[in-house]
Amino acid sequence: MTPATRRLRVMQSVSEIRPTTNPYLIQLLSSVSPEVEVSTFSWWSALRGDFDVLHIHWPEIMLRGANPVKSWLRRLAFASLLLRLRLGRRALVRTMHNLHPHEQGPRTERWLIGLSERWTTLWIRLNDGEHRPGNVPMVTIAHGDYRDWYAGFEVPESCRGTLLYFGLVRTYKGVDQLLSAFADCADQSLTLRIMGKADAGPLRDAIEAAQTEDGRITAQLNHLSDAEVAREVGRAELVVLPYRDMFNSGTLVLALSLGRPVLVPSGEVTSALADEVGADWIIRYSGALTPEVLINALVTIRRQEPGRAPDLSRRTWDRVGAQHVSAYRTAASLMGCGVSEV
Repeated sequence: MTPATRRLRVMQSVSEIRPTTNPYLIQLLSSVSPEVEVSTFSWWSALRGDFDVLHIHWPEIMLRGANPVKSWLRRLAFASLLLRLRLGRRALVRTMHNLHPHEQGPRTERWLIGLSERWTTLWIRLNDGEHRPGNVPMVTIAHGDYRDWYAGFEVPESCRGTLLYFGLVRTYKGVDQLLSAFADCADQSLTLRIMGKADAGPLRDAIEAAQTEDGRITAQLNHLSDAEVAREVGRAELVVLPYRDMFNSGTLVLALSLGRPVLVPSGEVTSALADEVGADWIIRYSGALTPEVLINALVTIRRQEPGRAPDLSRRTWDRVGAQHVSAYRTAASLMGCGVSEV
């Protein structure tokens, strides 16, 4: 196959697929692979291999090692990779999962991430808005759903009065506010489940203390298997995601994919999502999360018409994959890479 007719070669920033790899990334690789030649990331292949487009998701993950020495080596390798992209006219595509890393790194890391943003060829945002870094081309591609991913797992019936928080347990996700609001709920028939990996620290200590003090609260603070996610989300009457700053959430899309309504702070992103999937599925609140907010959300969802489902038609992977392929081709074209579109 000649260089003018070969398929586009796209390297994803995710490394080898593991049991803990985000299903979003696995589904993305699968959805684009029939149209482009897709590979996972290694430093050797990134610095020495052949590819046309590098697609980065969370650059901070690429820059952080298990210890300070490994972190410095990664930063040096990342700087070399950026130079290779720049000098070799390879396209850099970046998905805007968050406006900023939730956990800020050192100055050198921040500078390298800023440099990668300035040298990005094309941005992919997951929702509409005015989030445009400079004058770089940008396309909107909605976060793909998880319906096919969980099709083979048992999803039990919801249990009345069961509230669930699941996903990574971090301070910026407002888990402490949820614990406080739930503790003040007088209704003893309610239960709260906190499920997801939590690092050692004050937040984990607070969750463990809360479940000791209040028998309605239970927690499992480690990585969840897909079967556990399906079971826990299925049992929930309401999923609560009280993020302090919700720009995007794969956890929210996952809950909707399994047919569970979600309580979230009001904002531009969550309002647009309510318009898209149906207001019955995205229950919004303003201000602080309070016991009244939790109770009112349960009252609201119990009025929902039985049998209805959230509208996730924009988020099928056939559609999302095709949109990514189009974005890769646009980025390659901007860098003057001549490849086939078939």
